[in-house]
Amino acid sequence: MQASEIATLRKTGTFSPTFIAHTAFLLLFPGFFFYQTLLGIGAIGAYLGGYFTLVALLLLPPLAYAFVLSAKANRNYITQIDICLVFLGAYYAFVLVVNYFAGKDLIIVERYAQALIFCIETYIIFRLVDLGDKTFLRIVIVSLLIMSAITYYFSVGGFFFLHALGEAKDPNSLATYQGFARSYIYTYLIVASTIRFVVVRYVLYVVVTSALFLNGARSEFSAVLFLIPVNELYYARHRLYALFTIMLASVILIGGVDYIVANLPENRILQLLDLSHSSSANMRDRFAHDALRTISENPVFGDFASYPDGHYAHNVITTWVDFGLFGFAFFCALLLWHGAWLLLNGFFSAKKDRDFVLAWSFVSITILWAMTAKSMPDMCVGAALGAFARYRYKKRLVQRASLPFDQARS
Repeated sequence: MQASEIATLRKTGTFSPTFIAHTAFLLLFPGFFFYQTLLGIGAIGAYLGGYFTLVALLLLPPLAYAFVLSAKANRNYITQIDICLVFLGAYYAFVLVVNYFAGKDLIIVERYAQALIFCIETYIIFRLVDLGDKTFLRIVIVSLLIMSAITYYFSVGGFFFLHALGEAKDPNSLATYQGFARSYIYTYLIVASTIRFVVVRYVLYVVVTSALFLNGARSEFSAVLFLIPVNELYYARHRLYALFTIMLASVILIGGVDYIVANLPENRILQLLDLSHSSSANMRDRFAHDALRTISENPVFGDFASYPDGHYAHNVITTWVDFGLFGFAFFCALLLWHGAWLLLNGFFSAKKDRDFVLAWSFVSITILWAMTAKSMPDMCVGAALGAFARYRYKKRLVQRASLPFDQARS
């Protein structure tokens, strides 16, 4: 029975759940990047607006269908994480409905509603994604290379900023550097999780960090820098030697940082070396202090939309402000528990697993972003929990398949 279930998970026929998930990923991430590039160079008009929200809404029904189909086809497919995510999403939706009728800022309510939809979609996509599908992986790898080439080619003065070209027919629909970086890093994480050859991984690191440096998205750039040593420790046969090598490389980089910076073009990424000179970082710090003051005044229920749109703390504190102590605590527990589970039940495993790498990467950077950079819930939460759910489900199938038949049925 277990062998047939694993085979069902890998089924990639036309309009199968996996095919729908792969198509949705390609449309939402590489597709967004390419659409926005064509828009930025003036090749097309904004026929689909900003693209992402519209396409996400169109993809919601087929993705829901794909998930239901998988749940029907696979035994014990619905797990504890599905239930927890539904409960959290229902609670957040309830808070949004209450505050909508209470007359709170409609823009903020809509932003959270979109975030919930995006989380649902990324959860389903990464719950169903098949990293063993060679056709899908080829398309993703080629997409990443083309996205990198576009970033290099259209960079002006060391910064990838299509607005600067002045060619867009509808500049108001053109995405910021953050939108491009989101598509880029999601595509990168798929590719990085499947590469076992160390030399190829190092070449990939150079290509990706260079592209994200030119992009200027500090959150995504920091996430990649954070994951490189962490994932190399996972792959290392001798972790003590690997840890020493990483520490030595860090010391050399820190010692030569002045020389490195002097030979790099001026870029927002360099502000990471001294955030006190970053107007964006100073503003975010002020927003965080405002959020903490709101929490001190309303510690249990928070104060939904008590700030002008865009003036939110760029970290998980915003969850406490808008969804109260319960929403904050449940959200943090959900992320931290799954991160700890992956660390204890996969990171030190001798057998390397691409599904683990994908889940570990997304959970790790989601925790990092929740602490430092992004308001929550962000779509990365759905991706992280979806990748985790897939890894754990497959691991359970393998464990049951190794048991005697009578025990596996029980």
